[in-house]
Amino acid sequence: MICWINPFTGLAGDMLLAALIDAGAPLEHIRSAVTATGLTGWDLTAERITDHGLAATRIHVEVTDPHTERRAAEVLELASRASPRPVAGLAVAAVTAIAEAEARLHDADPADVHLHELGGHDTLVDIVGSAAALHALGVTDVVSAPLPLGRGRIDAAHGVLPCPAPATLALLTGAAVTGSDLPGETVTPTGAALLHAIGARYGPPPPMTLGATGYGAGTRRLPDRPNVVSVTLGSPLVRAPDEDVVVLETNLDDVTGELLGHVITRALEAGALDAWTTPAVMKKGRPAQILHVLVHPHQERRLRDLVLTETGTLGIRRIGATRTALPRAFETVQVDGHPVRVKHGPHAAKPEHDDVAAAATALGRPLRAVAADALRVSRAGTMTTSQEEDRGH
Repeated sequence: MICWINPFTGLAGDMLLAALIDAGAPLEHIRSAVTATGLTGWDLTAERITDHGLAATRIHVEVTDPHTERRAAEVLELASRASPRPVAGLAVAAVTAIAEAEARLHDADPADVHLHELGGHDTLVDIVGSAAALHALGVTDVVSAPLPLGRGRIDAAHGVLPCPAPATLALLTGAAVTGSDLPGETVTPTGAALLHAIGARYGPPPPMTLGATGYGAGTRRLPDRPNVVSVTLGSPLVRAPDEDVVVLETNLDDVTGELLGHVITRALEAGALDAWTTPAVMKKGRPAQILHVLVHPHQERRLRDLVLTETGTLGIRRIGATRTALPRAFETVQVDGHPVRVKHGPHAAKPEHDDVAAAATALGRPLRAVAADALRVSRAGTMTTSQEEDRGH
């Protein structure tokens, strides 16, 4: 599923989350993901409002715990507990981006950075909530129009700062931006971090069959226009039979199976199309594993750096390849009241493992039994969702 973001007056984490809810992301799914972090003393609600004649959704994070400043390591620990795992991966990537940006600005260790305004409940709810909403909607590709940057100055914990805030500018490295006639902060660090973590591309809407559009309202009231961001969902209009991809490979004879599993998980969470290992025998008869990571060309550098950092390998091979990706679609079925997504291809259907595992755990039933029930319900029903892109080889 493609998500095209139109930041009409800017982008903040709460506005993005509100727009995704307006586009159909279930509020209970979002609350459940945030609850899994262990964060307490908060409540998330959504209301319909009208701003300059345009109906939109606005969210409210009500906090009973006044604790607003945390070390980055503490926020990262909370984000890592979000459920399911892909939600945690995106949330951790966003918080990490914020911590690293602040660390560069203050010449500090990212884990020791104190997040002042960004250490509160609302930041974590916005980040984890947006990650959960994107996951629930099946979004795999995010494209944004250029981000309008405000002017003037803002009050921060360290005093008066120029607008855009230094942290926001650091997080927007590589993003497409444009000037705005609006004063003050139009793009927040949280909004910028989410786009960074998602790997958003910038430009006009890509070719797609339009689905739902949601409007998320900010808290500021503007005199002459609605303060909203819109998200439009759609399925790819045209899929080329083949696409260019890159296979990154490295030989490893000095890492554990646990580390290999960790690297594969990290690579998939970071946007790899696929990742796997094959056994090999190296010189002097040493057993080894070849790590393969399949990526789009524009993600090659980021995934290469991840493999180098995590494995400590001294070299990586790059192999150009093409892949043929058949169309596929998702539907969500209910198994004893628990949602399970089922992926349909031209020749087969398969329940999503994370959803099956969560339902099996909640119901106290065998994994295979829940998967079989999901397929049975799917075969008895009718597809209700559109074609979408998915990872695969």
